[in-house]
Amino acid sequence: MKLRRWQQKVVDEFPDIVKNYRKFILKAPTGAGKTVLASEIINRFYKKKKIVVLCHRLVLLEQLEKGLSSNHKVKKLGLSEEGKPFDKYDVLISTNLRSREFLKRAIAKCDLMIIDEAHRVSPNGQAYKELLDEFDKCSSEESKLLGLTASPERRTGDQKDQLGLAFDAIIDCADIEELIKEGVLVPAEYKSFFIHDLELESMDITTGDFPIEQLSNAIIKSSMIDYACKIYINQKKKIPGKAISAWFCPDILVAEETKRQVAKHNLKVELITAKTPIKERLEILDQHENGEIECLISVGVLSEGWDNPNCNIIVHLRPTLSKVFWGQSVGRGLRSASNKIKCLVIDVSSNFTTFGPVEKLSWKLWNHRKSYLEFKNRFNWVSKQNYVEDRDYTFLLCEGLNEDGRRCSLVYKKKLLSDDSCPICNSYASTDLYKDNKIDKPKNDNSLHKVFFERVPKIFSDMNHTIWKNMAESAWRDANIYEKLFLSFCLAFDYVSGESTTTENEFWNLTLTAEKKVREFLFENDVTIPEQEEFIFTTLSDGLSKGRVIRPVQTNYGVSICGENFTKNPLDVNERKFQKALQVIERIAAMGVTNTEELPYYKIG
Repeated sequence: MKLRRWQQKVVDEFPDIVKNYRKFILKAPTGAGKTVLASEIINRFYKKKKIVVLCHRLVLLEQLEKGLSSNHKVKKLGLSEEGKPFDKYDVLISTNLRSREFLKRAIAKCDLMIIDEAHRVSPNGQAYKELLDEFDKCSSEESKLLGLTASPERRTGDQKDQLGLAFDAIIDCADIEELIKEGVLVPAEYKSFFIHDLELESMDITTGDFPIEQLSNAIIKSSMIDYACKIYINQKKKIPGKAISAWFCPDILVAEETKRQVAKHNLKVELITAKTPIKERLEILDQHENGEIECLISVGVLSEGWDNPNCNIIVHLRPTLSKVFWGQSVGRGLRSASNKIKCLVIDVSSNFTTFGPVEKLSWKLWNHRKSYLEFKNRFNWVSKQNYVEDRDYTFLLCEGLNEDGRRCSLVYKKKLLSDDSCPICNSYASTDLYKDNKIDKPKNDNSLHKVFFERVPKIFSDMNHTIWKNMAESAWRDANIYEKLFLSFCLAFDYVSGESTTTENEFWNLTLTAEKKVREFLFENDVTIPEQEEFIFTTLSDGLSKGRVIRPVQTNYGVSICGENFTKNPLDVNERKFQKALQVIERIAAMGVTNTEELPYYKIG
């Protein structure tokens, strides 16, 4: 099989990758061909060697077996297995829960362990921890751990459950925009609608996402499903050829109601869940791929491991705080196919305005305990666009009325000096989301960057450095919580390396090293910081601009800590230090600082 350009590039670079890393993730978008790449890596570098391939679901297991069997001697591990690993086969594939003792013996002997959908790997969870420990303790030093995923990030904020503890590096193999240019994927066309009567504000999100039962009840009570159906009927006419759609719902209650309302429009519709028998599921998926079923509604089974290149419409009916779920689900519609020029994404869940287009998503090896709070603002991504340099556009919320008397409610982008109307209903009635203050400021306000880089060098050049550096004791002793965070940010900026990094792992190693130094300083100086519910970065710039929250003593002492960097470092070094320092201070604010720290990268004593 002829490899795609990005696959060939990874194969060519693979000897250097395994030379530098023992445990790494190959990141590539959904539909890019990760299984083909894995097969080629095995064939090229591990022929007649011992390979273990793990996944977490049966449907993925079936796909892997089909994808690997043509070139390799493959065994699918049974629920109970005896005998000797790698007897008359070289590739063992399994879910992570099958025949654990046999699997552990195989891992101890393997030359390569591959984990599909590697964002599922929990270094501290029952399903993977034992197997990862077995690999670390018993496999040879030459053995490698290779993860495959489109979204290398854990949703949890548990510091003992981060991908950075399981893998040494993320190798960014290909991005969506690059693959669209090559014709491997098709572009997404987003239609995002704000459902006014969907109540999400009062929900308890301390678990990291909207509670399914509360979310389900809110959706059923709202006009969300009816909106989705009517928008779908209108917009599917603009798709060339036959419409083949996938609908994502939070639970069976919403899915069944969605199926009922879709069926009212005389559309061929089916529903699958995790409880749908595998044989029936495969039949439904085949009919959907062939276009016999137009609308396929799912609960938790299509976001991973499902491949239907003919799917050209995604309908999102599940508001979420999970960037991973948003990216995985939309990615299912981007595979290219004959006569398919785009994928229409109908979002009635405000996920687009929260996270932005999936082709622009970025990923982290580490998340702090309250990282999900950023997405509580359902206009999070749109609000950040307000700070784009030389922005010549705005975002409008259409207030035009449909025939049923409801507002159109499309969120759309418009050039500032244009007189464009709503692309759905052609109405000019709208709310400017920036001018009319309809959205919260983003949590990591970009205006901090401008203030910090303008004011710190000026204040530092005008001050008596010796006097202010001797003010340490009083500055810390009298500091309020915001001043403590400001001073900690100045420390982080000074401590952190401005070294250029080429991988996520390198970036986070330097960031966490700086965080550790800040925590050590605070502990040694008996400074504690309580966890902050939400951390607004604009408080950091207060002392440098308005001085209402952070007083002059703390402002000047903070500048004396970090200001010298502006006299000795080039701008690009300070830029890199700033970006890492932002991560450090956000983590410290969200996680707090106590005298009993117990983190994987830092422990008291």
